[in-house]
Amino acid sequence: MAHGTTPHFQNSMGLSAIEIGAREFMCIGALPPYDHPHVFLDIGRDSEIVCPYCSTLYKYNPALDAGAAKPVEAVWQDQAA
Repeated sequence: MAHGTTPHFQNSMGLSAIEIGAREFMCIGALPPYDHPHVFLDIGRDSEIVCPYCSTLYKYNPALDAGAAKPVEAVWQDQAA
């Protein structure tokens, strides 16, 4: 990844799908303290992947930056970082 970190995404909104600009990322489920284990997901050559913990469907959108998502609220950054 060009920006040097693995992007993290969350789905506290309960959406069925989230568009993301990364092929490799971490899903945390809901916002802490209600998050699930932070799982690394790799879309690879596919265009979408389902998180095995929260069943969120992540869809790769090459028009987005690697750390971006639609909706933007799905992006999570650890406050300690």
